[in-house]
Amino acid sequence: MTGYGKSVCQPKEKIITIEARCLNSKTLDINIKLPAIYKEKENLIRSLIGKHLERGKVELVIYLENTGIQTGYALNKPLLEKYYLEITSFARYIDAPVSDNLLPALLKLPEVFRQQTPDLDPQEWQMVENAVIDSLQQTDNYRISEGAHLYKDLLAHHQAISQLLQEITPLEEKRKENLRNKLLKGLKELEENNQFDPNRFEQELIYYIEKLDITEEKVRLEKHLEYFLETLDESKPSGKKLGFITQEIGREINTVGSKANDAGIQKIVVQMKDELEKIKEQLMNIL
Repeated sequence: MTGYGKSVCQPKEKIITIEARCLNSKTLDINIKLPAIYKEKENLIRSLIGKHLERGKVELVIYLENTGIQTGYALNKPLLEKYYLEITSFARYIDAPVSDNLLPALLKLPEVFRQQTPDLDPQEWQMVENAVIDSLQQTDNYRISEGAHLYKDLLAHHQAISQLLQEITPLEEKRKENLRNKLLKGLKELEENNQFDPNRFEQELIYYIEKLDITEEKVRLEKHLEYFLETLDESKPSGKKLGFITQEIGREINTVGSKANDAGIQKIVVQMKDELEKIKEQLMNIL
């Protein structure tokens, strides 16, 4: 499921913003972007993400804004002095004047300014860690809210399949009557042509009964639907189990369709398949 969370904390002379985003994924895929000062805490942040979000493509970004005078750079005085002595010494060697622009030019040389990474203040990190946890909790709450909508949607499709299953019963009675009339008509024609064979007739009758009877499939389908509903109400993650149950539901629906031999029942089967596909699409968003 998708989710989003944002939290802000303000240690001394800093504004730190944490944003967490989550997209659908079969596994937990974590991408973290941190300022250099927090790099040592990356494994801890990954652990926090794993505790709050069990699955999904998660991106967590920490933005750092300095509000005080904190350049993060220091003048490398020994190196600057060495540059100066070398250049002035060479200038004397070739009897060349030393320009007044020498110092500005020296300041542009490599490594004259070096970036400093200060030690991480424990109090500052505690504020950042709390903000990270808050952003992850917001993301999880977002997913819980989305999950409530998914639950209602899955329930609606489940109820639609259950209702369609009940609509098969009256059509099945009509189908049996049509089949009975068809068999009687065939039997009458055989008797008129003196081609009636009782053994063959019994074999054909058994064949039609076995081939067209969908009682067992309806019972199994009803049981699968009940199990789906029970699993949907479980508190623990059950997305994979729901996927397996959905496969069984689809198998019974297909068997009913292949045995139906009736336009009305096959129409209902098509509608049931449509509702089942919508369930499968939504299950991609469930843990």
